[in-house]
Amino acid sequence: MKILVSACLLGINCRYCGGGNFNDAVMELVNKYDIIPVCPEQMGGLSTPRQANEILNGRVIEKNGKDNTQAFVRGAEEVLKIAKLLNCYHAILKQRSPSCGSSIIYDGTFSSKKIVGKGITASLLMKNQIKVVNEENIKDLFTEE
Repeated sequence: MKILVSACLLGINCRYCGGGNFNDAVMELVNKYDIIPVCPEQMGGLSTPRQANEILNGRVIEKNGKDNTQAFVRGAEEVLKIAKLLNCYHAILKQRSPSCGSSIIYDGTFSSKKIVGKGITASLLMKNQIKVVNEENIKDLFTEE
C-alpha cells in the first residue's frame, strides 16, 4: 500500500513555524508501507517559515490578511498529481491544517477556535476517491468503509 503522508508528521521541518510534528504512530508505518511525504503548502510555493493561515469564507487567509488561496489550491493540485502518478489511494494528513485537516480546522479568526471542516488538500483528495485520515485516527485507514 502506498500512503501519502503530511511531511511534518515524519518530522520534516515544513510547518508554518519552521518546525515539524513528528508522530510516532506515523513513523511506525515507514517500514511497513510505501510512504510518500508531501507538504502541499511548500508545493504551492509558500516559504518555510511562513505566516499562519486559516480558512475563512472559503478563502485561505494569513493572520495579517493576505489571501493565499491560490498557493493552497496549487499545492493541493500538485499533491493530487503525485497521488495519481503513483496510484496512491490513501493519505494520512495533519489534522487542523488549512491544507491537510480532514475533519477539523481552525475557524479563520486566529483565536485557536476549531470547527468541523476540511483543508484544501484533504478536500481535493477526498473528491478524487483517496481515503484521507489524520494522525489521530490512523487505524481508520485500514478499515473498509
